[in-house]
Amino acid sequence: MGEVFQQDLKKEGPRPGGPFLIQLLFREPVPMPDREVMAAALERHVGPVESFCHDEKTAGFAALGHMAEFKDGRVPAQLMVMGCHQVKSGIFDDFLKSQMWDCREDRDRILRECRHQVVAVDMLAAALSALERASLDMDFLDALAELYPGCEAFYFQNCGKLILGEEVRTHQIKGPDRFIRFGVNARFFNIQGTGDMLVDTVGMSTLFLPDIQYHFRGMDPNWVVNHAYNLASYLLLNDCPIQSGETVDGVADGEIRRDVQWRCQYEEALIQPPRPVLDVCMGEYAAGGRG
Repeated sequence: MGEVFQQDLKKEGPRPGGPFLIQLLFREPVPMPDREVMAAALERHVGPVESFCHDEKTAGFAALGHMAEFKDGRVPAQLMVMGCHQVKSGIFDDFLKSQMWDCREDRDRILRECRHQVVAVDMLAAALSALERASLDMDFLDALAELYPGCEAFYFQNCGKLILGEEVRTHQIKGPDRFIRFGVNARFFNIQGTGDMLVDTVGMSTLFLPDIQYHFRGMDPNWVVNHAYNLASYLLLNDCPIQSGETVDGVADGEIRRDVQWRCQYEEALIQPPRPVLDVCMGEYAAGGRG
């Protein structure tokens, strides 16, 4: 909890609309499931699929119920699973590890013991609507959790979340909030040398939606994190209707209340990766200057 990091806005993150990438972490190598087994699991969760490649290195399935519109026509989104291979050393640096809030007690053990991974990714899905892509990616996740019951933990590269496999396998979340739970990470930072704090989200840009940022002091950061996840859910459900200068319900005594209004505007992120964010000015708790 005492790590000190340098602001680095030159270090790029995932590009907006880029592939949604999941790393399944294992203690020991695992085989690629049979084509028929994979197709059956995907159909239970995703809907109709068609296999277009399958061997020990790569398995690919077209999600026939999720058609992406391009200038040259309509094509189904693709779901790809790579064969098991070793995790490269150094890919989880201290900055990434500092924001793995979901399994802090198990984080170091998982990253030390789980040296094998299966990588899964969607393709051609950026052309889908935000809600459709969010649902497809989470249906894909549920199928992966079924296909790989020995997965120790899932790492969501787009947002930096590391979540225990058992939690993914047993979750009861329904609808788009699954993406908010697994595909969006609310990060927390203390600003060194000040009493300021910063909460922001990472992961919304995968759906071409804005991440959210709060620069503040004097409020319990857990309340702000809760607000961030609720606002992210609202943006996804409503396809981001908030414009600069508009307000959102704020927080008082730990509760989101309509009689407290916080002004929003689009700014560049204060913490890497560089990206435009929806900055929420928290009234009397706001810190820093705003344009």
